[in-house]
Amino acid sequence: MDYDRQETQEWIDALASVAARGGTTRARYLLAKLEEYARSSGIAERASLASTPYINTIAPNEQAGCPGDSAIEHRIRSLIRWNATVMVVRANRKNPGIGGHIATFASAATLYDVGFNHFFKGPNHPDGSDLLFIQGHSAPGIYARAFLEGRLSKKQLDNFRCEIYQDGLSSYPHPRLMPDFWQFPTVSMGLGAIMGIYQARFIHYMHNRKLTEHKNRRVWVFLGDGEMDEPESIGAISLAGREKLSNLTFVINCNLQRLDGPVRGNSKIIQELETLFRGVGWNVIKVIWGSYWDKLFEKGKKDLLIKRMGEVVDGDYQNYKAKDGAYVREHFFGKYPELRELVADLTDQDIWRLNRGGHDPHKVYAAYHAAVNHPEQPTVILAKTVKGYGMGESGEGQNRSHQQKKVDIDSLKQMRDRFDIPLSDKQVEALEYIHLPKDSKEYHYLHERRATLGGFMPQRSHLRKAMPLPYPSLETLSISLNTGRNQLSTTMAFVRILTQLCRDAQLGRYIVPVVPDEARTFGMEGMFRTLGIYSSVGQLYEPQDIDQIMYYKEDKSGQILEESICEAGAFSSWLAAATSYSVHSLNMVPFYIFYSIFGFQRIGDLAWAAGDMQARGFLIGATSGRTTLAGEGLQHQDGQSQVQAMLIPNCVSYDPCFAYELAVIIHHGLQRMVGKQENVFFYITVMNENYQHPPLPDGVAQDIIRGMYRLAPTKAAQVRLLGSGAIVRECLAAQQILKDDWSLDAEVWSVTSFNELARNGSDTLRWNRLHPEQTQRQPYVSQCLPEPDIAVVAASDYVRTYAEQIRAYITAPYYTLGTDGFGRSDTREQLRRFFEVDRYHITVTALQALAEQGKLPTSQVRQAIEKYAIDSEAPNPIEL
Repeated sequence: MDYDRQETQEWIDALASVAARGGTTRARYLLAKLEEYARSSGIAERASLASTPYINTIAPNEQAGCPGDSAIEHRIRSLIRWNATVMVVRANRKNPGIGGHIATFASAATLYDVGFNHFFKGPNHPDGSDLLFIQGHSAPGIYARAFLEGRLSKKQLDNFRCEIYQDGLSSYPHPRLMPDFWQFPTVSMGLGAIMGIYQARFIHYMHNRKLTEHKNRRVWVFLGDGEMDEPESIGAISLAGREKLSNLTFVINCNLQRLDGPVRGNSKIIQELETLFRGVGWNVIKVIWGSYWDKLFEKGKKDLLIKRMGEVVDGDYQNYKAKDGAYVREHFFGKYPELRELVADLTDQDIWRLNRGGHDPHKVYAAYHAAVNHPEQPTVILAKTVKGYGMGESGEGQNRSHQQKKVDIDSLKQMRDRFDIPLSDKQVEALEYIHLPKDSKEYHYLHERRATLGGFMPQRSHLRKAMPLPYPSLETLSISLNTGRNQLSTTMAFVRILTQLCRDAQLGRYIVPVVPDEARTFGMEGMFRTLGIYSSVGQLYEPQDIDQIMYYKEDKSGQILEESICEAGAFSSWLAAATSYSVHSLNMVPFYIFYSIFGFQRIGDLAWAAGDMQARGFLIGATSGRTTLAGEGLQHQDGQSQVQAMLIPNCVSYDPCFAYELAVIIHHGLQRMVGKQENVFFYITVMNENYQHPPLPDGVAQDIIRGMYRLAPTKAAQVRLLGSGAIVRECLAAQQILKDDWSLDAEVWSVTSFNELARNGSDTLRWNRLHPEQTQRQPYVSQCLPEPDIAVVAASDYVRTYAEQIRAYITAPYYTLGTDGFGRSDTREQLRRFFEVDRYHITVTALQALAEQGKLPTSQVRQAIEKYAIDSEAPNPIEL
C-alpha cells in the first residue's frame, strides 16, 4: 500500500524530469544504477528491471540517423529478396525435393542489408574484417546479394544445392565447401552463438597478449528466436557479460516462429530473452515496432497502447500477420474502445502497414549504431519481424512458411508488385533473376558501400596466407622423454612435450593451452606460474596458494585458457585458436586437453563444425580408454572416442602407448598443420597409467605415423598380437605367457591408429578399383601382415569396431577384442579381465586361433581357460 503518495509522486516527477532533459537512455541508466545499489545493499534480492515494456529500447528522438540513400537501399533490398526467392524456387523446379529455405531470409533481409551497407567491416578495413556468423537458413539471401555485387554468377545460383558436378552453391554456410566465401558454419543451430562468443573473447586474448592489434574488430552473430532454445545458444552468454565483450553483437531475428509453429505461442519470447540477457550483463536493445507506430504513440493513449502490446502473446502476433488489417483492427485495437478510436481514421490497409521494427531500416540502423558505440558490455538486439515477410499467401506469417520451397506464380506476381520488381508477367513466370548492369546506380552504390567498409563480406581472409611457423625437431622433442627407470603416464609425457613447446624460443608464444577445470588432474599446474591463466582483468586477489611454487596465477597476458567446467566452451576456445590462421592471418597452435569421454561424446557437433571450418590444432583425449581410468566408472570410461574421431574426414587420430610414439605424432602434426599448413586437426588419446617408457627405436618413426610398427619381433612367429594404446603392454605380457606357458612364439605390433590404417586401406582399394589395368597396390596393413597362415589377434581399450576396421586388408584369420559395453568402477586389472582384453584373454584368443587352424589341440585352449581362471559362462560384458 502506498502510505506516502506525495513522496511517490515526487520520485515519478524526478524521473520524468530526467527523461525530459537527458532522454530515456539517461533515465534507464539511473534506474539501473538504483537497481544495482538496491541489490548490493540488500534492499532488493533480484533484478526488478529484468524486462522493460514491450516497446523499442531507443526512443524516436534518440535514434541515430541513417546516412545512406534510403531509396536506393530499399531497391537493392527488394532485388535481393526477389533473387533469393527465385533461386530457391528455380532449384526446386529443376530438381524437385532439392530443398532450400525462403521464409527465414524474407524476415531477416533488412537486418542483413543494414549491416552490409553500413557496419560489417571487410578484410581491407584498418581494423581488419568483422566476423559474421550468418544464420544458416538465411544463406539464399547472402548468395543473392553476392550475385548483385558480381561475386557470384547466374550459373552458380542456378546450381544452388548442386555442388558435385556443377559450380554450385552449398546449402548453408560451409567454409569447407566454399572456402573463399563463408567464414563459419552455423546451420547446426546454436553453435553460432557459443562459437561467436569465444571468437570475440579470443580477439581480446590475442590483443592482450600483443599478438594482434585488432581489438576493434566486431563479431556479429545472427540467430533465430527459436534457435535460442538450444543449450549452446545461451550456454556461454554469462561469459560474454562477465568479460565485457563490447566487440560482440547478437542479432536475434524474432519472427516468433520455430520451424513448425510459434516460438512462445502463449507468452513472449522477446521479453523472455531480454530478461535472460540483461540478467547476465548484456546491453539489450529491443527493436519491436517500426516507424509507422511512432505516429500512433504521438496521438495519445500511449500507456494504454503499451499495455495492449504487453497483453498480446506471440501466437496472436503471428496470427495477425497471417490475416489482414481488418482482423488486426478487430482483435488488437478492438479490445479497448479508446484504441479502436485511436485508429478510426486509418484504413485497413494503413493498419496493415503498421510495421515491425526488424523490417524498418531506420530502427535497425539506430540499434546497430547504439550497439557498436556501447562500451563495456556485449549487446543483443531483439528485432521483431514476420516469418516469410513478403511471401503473401504462400507463407507470410504462416506455420508452414519455414518449409516453403516453392512459391506459386500468383504469389510471385504479388511479391513483384509489393517490392516494385521490374519484371513482366512473362518474366515472372520464367523465374528470371534481376541482374544489375555495371553502370547502374544500384551497382555503384553496392560497391561504394563495401569499398568504404573494407571489401566484400562474407569472405575468408585466409586468402592472405598466414606465414608458417618454425617448430622443434623430433630429436628435440624426444630428448625430454628419456625417463630411464622412472615411470610416468602418457598424459605426463604430453605435459612435458607441451611445456617444452611453450618454452621454444620461436614457437612458444603461439602455443595456446586450453583446458576445462581439470589442469591439476592432468598435471598441468606447473604451467600456472610460468605461463599464467588468461584473465581479461588480471588477478584482483591474492591466491590462496601464493606461497607455493605452482600457485594459481591469473594474468591479463596469460597464455593458458582455462574454461571452467564447460567442455563446449573450452572446445569453442580451441576453435577460435584453431581458425586463427584464417580469422587473424596468424597461425596459432592450440592444444585442448580433456577427459576423452567428455570430448567427442559431449561436443561431437562442435567437432564436426571444426572439420567444416578447416580447424588446425591438437585435441588431447586424456584418461582415455575404457580400462585405464580406474575407479571412475561408467560415465567416465571412454571406449568410443576413437571411433567417433574416425567419422570426421579431416580429423587425424592416434592412440599411442609410449612417450616416444606421442612425440613422433605431435611432431608430425606440427609438420602438417604448422609447416605445410594443411587443414587437418589431430586427436590423440593419452592415459593416466604409469609405467616405464623405452627410448625411440631406430627407423620406426614413419611407421608410427602410418599406423603400426613391429614392436617385439620374433624369429618364427606363430601368431601375431596387435595392441593399441593401453593394451599394448597387455599384448607384450601375453607374448611372454605364450612363450613361457605354451612354448609359442608371438610377434607384437603397436597399432598407433586403426583409423589411419583403415583410411589407407580404403584409399588403396579405391585406387585399385579405378585403375584395373595398372599394377595393383597393397594397403599398408597387408604389407605389414602378408602371410595368410599366421593368425592375427587385435586388442584395444576401445569397442571392437575400432579394430574391426582393418579386417578387409588382412588375409590371415583375424580376431578382435574390445571393450564393448558400459564401464565399471574397479581396478585396471579387474576392468581388463571383465572386458576380456587383458593378457590372459589375449593368450586364450591366440590359442583358439591356432586351434582353429589345426596347429594345436582344442584341449590346450580349455586348459588355458582353466589355468587362468576365466569363467566360460560369464555373461557378455555388452549385456551387463
